[in-house]
Amino acid sequence: MRAIKEARKFIERQPDDANARTLSRLVLALESEASFPITDLYLLDADKFKLAMEILDEWRLDRHYASKVRLFDISMQLAVLDPGKTAQARPGHPAN
Repeated sequence: MRAIKEARKFIERQPDDANARTLSRLVLALESEASFPITDLYLLDADKFKLAMEILDEWRLDRHYASKVRLFDISMQLAVLDPGKTAQARPGHPAN
């Protein structure tokens, strides 16, 4: 579960980064089984795109792993603390 832990740490360290916001929204979509625009993954830089693919792989393997819960928690905190920025987090997209 290395990718899940790495994503959590990245989001905690750089919550205003567009890549962190995209990864956070991906996690929220996975946890809630909601839709996520796959094209947003292509907007990630190469390293974070690879991380997103690893998250997807790990998520499939173990949906109830404890690290995932912590990653979901920090992603939810980010969404609650700053919903305006979370909504506009997709690079290249105007704010709602």
